Amino acid sequence: MAEVKSPKTDGGDLVISHQEAPAVPVYYDDKDFVNEDGTPTEEELATLRRVAGQVPWTAYTIAFVELCERFSYYGVTQVFTNFVQQPLPSNSVTGAGRIVQQSGALGLGQRTATSITQFNQFWAYLMPLFGAYVADRYWGRYKTIMVSIAFAMVGHILLVVCAIPSVIATPKASLGVMILGIIIMGGGTGGFKSNISPLIAEQYRQEKKEVVTLPTGEKVIVDPILTISRIFMYFYLMINVGALTGQISMVYAEHYVGFYLSYLLPTVMFIFCPLIMVICRKKYVRTPATYSVLSRSMQLMAFASRGKWSINPVRTYKNLTDGSFWENAKPSKVPANERPKWMTFDDQWVDEVSRGIKACKVFLWYPLYWITYNQINGNLTSQAAVMDTKGLPNDILSNLNPFSLIILIPIFDLVLYPGLRKMGFNFTPIKKITFGFITGVLAMIWAAVLQYHIYQKSPCGYDAANPDCDPAPINVWAQTGAFVLIAISEIFASITGLEYAFTKAPSNMKSLVTSVFLVMSAFSTAIGFAFVGLANDPLLVWNYTVAAILAALGAFFFWIQFRELDKQEDELNNLAKTTFVGNGGPATETELEAANARRSSLVIEKP
Repeated sequence: MAEVKSPKTDGGDLVISHQEAPAVPVYYDDKDFVNEDGTPTEEELATLRRVAGQVPWTAYTIAFVELCERFSYYGVTQVFTNFVQQPLPSNSVTGAGRIVQQSGALGLGQRTATSITQFNQFWAYLMPLFGAYVADRYWGRYKTIMVSIAFAMVGHILLVVCAIPSVIATPKASLGVMILGIIIMGGGTGGFKSNISPLIAEQYRQEKKEVVTLPTGEKVIVDPILTISRIFMYFYLMINVGALTGQISMVYAEHYVGFYLSYLLPTVMFIFCPLIMVICRKKYVRTPATYSVLSRSMQLMAFASRGKWSINPVRTYKNLTDGSFWENAKPSKVPANERPKWMTFDDQWVDEVSRGIKACKVFLWYPLYWITYNQINGNLTSQAAVMDTKGLPNDILSNLNPFSLIILIPIFDLVLYPGLRKMGFNFTPIKKITFGFITGVLAMIWAAVLQYHIYQKSPCGYDAANPDCDPAPINVWAQTGAFVLIAISEIFASITGLEYAFTKAPSNMKSLVTSVFLVMSAFSTAIGFAFVGLANDPLLVWNYTVAAILAALGAFFFWIQFRELDKQEDELNNLAKTTFVGNGGPATETELEAANARRSSLVIEKP
């Protein structure tokens, strides 16, 4: 096999310009692997095994940045419940319960604690919309991430302040500073989350399938979609390494030293995020902002809907779903003298926008899934507090979730998914997401049954959370099944959602579509607010049961709606690439030739 070149950076920034955003052929030293000849035939597509390509090293540095950010985020949020719900232990000014007491600070009860943790979840996952808009329109992903890091740092510092013993002594002041810190940190988190996952995925530049021969002599297809999937699998693994180490260490810091240390250590860890981003800045592929793309897509949808509306809602629905909505809006279908001035894009961009809208429709069902996930750091933590913990902090058990993910992600990537492909089972994203919903349902059934037995065996019956009541004689490790099932559901639903957002979004709107996926968690939290009344004794069995019912309904109707879309997976992944880049309209032939020349030395490493 021919020697593989490395990308030429000439010591400068590796930035894809507006004219370079369109897909252009990527050439190799070995002429047998020029795109024109190296792409698989129909027979090869049907018979050859598909494998992932090699992940670029820059992706690992971004994954480590995510690890540090998740360490800091989950480290502080892990102790929110105890900080707000539980009272300050006797003879403690820091909130540390140590061996015999429950750690706490403000003593505001489970309902208030659940409300604050849900608000934090809602806010942190609402802000990605704003972060994506700024990135795609004005700053680009890299600058938006850096500014977001600065905001999040201020929020972390405020959380440290709210846990200083002299501030805890005034609960109202402590709560006020905490909420302000949550708001500022959430703004930074939102801008970070909507851009970091597209940034890591766009480090992999190969866009077309190719046939290669492995050292064993086997011919395989290197599939960019599988490579992107692998990138997101290990990106998610790093998320959970950060979450696990942050949560465990902060729980013990809270338990033995105090809440100020649980907020201080994540702040220190967070400092590594800007350091790594600055050090590797010139090595990253960084797509610039495209300015007018969002408004252009809105104009496109308005244009496509002309003549589709009726006072009869049934007629309107039929008009909008008759298959001509996007087709009639393509420039080639509009006479030149009737085209609006803003219609500077090509037919291919219309197809990409259509595909992106389909992805957003897929994400609309996610709030029903996230309701199951959101039980981890709120109600399941409180459930552990009324069980026999054998001296363990009650919020340590939730770490079974990231621990399970760290173990299961490599198994799924290296064993389960390849095994299914060898057996000829095409485990498409839509199927994975459906399975994610189903395993989320199973997790809630587990939690509901366990809660029922807690009520049956607690000395206080259906008032099990009474501070004067002894724990129910049920080992806290009985929660294991719920956390492991939620972890499996994340592999199917959450990781696949990130992958689906990146691969289905228009090439110049990836942050925005990713933010739509993320904001579904905020909507889920808003739905969760309606069920806060169930987050207390004696209604907790109903709390988990309702979550299971909603997720089950979501799984059923999700599959019914998108089973036809599932059959279009390969077609959607192989759309012709647009030359429209946003600011300034489509690239000219001269600009494309120049882009070809600049990228002719860019070679994708073969496995």
